[in-house]
Amino acid sequence: MRAHSKTERDNAVSEPLPSHMLAARLHGVGFENLHVERVPVPQPNDDQLLARVDAAGVCASNLKLIAQGSDHTFLNGWDLARYPIQLGDEGCVTVVAVGKNLSNRFEIGRRYCIQPAVDHPPINHRERYRNNGEGMSKVAVGYTLPGHLAQYLLVSEEIIAAGCLLPVTDSGMPYFAAALAEPISCAISAQDRHLHIQQSGPDAPREPKLGLLRGGVTMVIGAGPMGRMHAEAALRYRPRHLIVVDLMQSRLQWIEEALPARARAVGCELHAVVSEQAVDLLHRVSKGRGADDIIVAVASRAVQTQAQQWLAKGGVLNLFGGLKKGDHVIDLDTLRVHYDEIRICGSSGGSPADIAETLRMAAARELDVGRHMSMVGSLDQIGRALEMVRNTETDGKIVLYPHLRHTPLEQARNWTLGDEQTFVKCHA
Repeated sequence: MRAHSKTERDNAVSEPLPSHMLAARLHGVGFENLHVERVPVPQPNDDQLLARVDAAGVCASNLKLIAQGSDHTFLNGWDLARYPIQLGDEGCVTVVAVGKNLSNRFEIGRRYCIQPAVDHPPINHRERYRNNGEGMSKVAVGYTLPGHLAQYLLVSEEIIAAGCLLPVTDSGMPYFAAALAEPISCAISAQDRHLHIQQSGPDAPREPKLGLLRGGVTMVIGAGPMGRMHAEAALRYRPRHLIVVDLMQSRLQWIEEALPARARAVGCELHAVVSEQAVDLLHRVSKGRGADDIIVAVASRAVQTQAQQWLAKGGVLNLFGGLKKGDHVIDLDTLRVHYDEIRICGSSGGSPADIAETLRMAAARELDVGRHMSMVGSLDQIGRALEMVRNTETDGKIVLYPHLRHTPLEQARNWTLGDEQTFVKCHA
């Protein structure tokens, strides 16, 4: 795998900055208010950075934002008609301009990933929020902070103060791999929230252990893009059995092709089964105990309710797939909670530490990020890309390269650094 050479990286940031750029901006509710338009390149103040966006992932969370507009929780009253927002919570960037107060901390040409969930009150444009932003403790990139679906991104004070700018230290890491660190980090974050209470003996003190149970039985329900990320990330805990379940055999094919060698390397027996076979298989491999960890990576009330019965004593159920508001209340088996001490957890996004861990795993080749790709294209394809995500017309992540000329979406199965370099060269 050939790295992006230093000359290539230097050339990419040594050219004079343009006065204008292309950006995908949302002006209100609905796809009719999403436009890729020409806007001025932002000028950083003394405490900000300007970054070139090298690649941007297309996240399904944009669909919720487009559907809700100014009513979205993260916008907190921000008027999209008056102040359009620059979308994109997934991506990787290269610094191209540094505010003078940051010159001792950042330099032009360095690559970064941004954790989009920024745990910091708003600093700029507080007057645009409801009640002047009173009580706000978090802002988000791709929402009221500029996002990655543009050729350039202003890195604001909040991002820097919250430690949400994570360096990409592996010079050989492809842009797409760094861009997808954010969605993968959501799986890392979710799994780290599992809690198992263990005792080495009947008279030993209880010890809490975070994460999936090592040497246990882990089940991932749903083999869509996020379920696959969960399955691959779960192998870092070395479960004795990893069971991946889906309604569609075609989705399970990815598991059967991508993960067997990795699973064998960590001493894990991998199983990919359709839903009707899952309970019998779980009973057999667990000797009737059930699963120590279950991750529900589908938005299904029925599955979230039923999965409680598949847990072993002391098992953990992760409700990763978010349910639609109004359909989000499920039955809880309190007898299992009381007598079998099962636990139910969830998470929403990750932290900077999760991004850093994902970058480390990708650099160490503990993750094959290219296998999670489905399509690539240029920024002007954002509308079509989001429609494909909404209609489940694509099975994997879509990555856009904002600086390419008009390039229709293309298949990107098992995408590599070489594929990326060839694609960018042909369409630059």
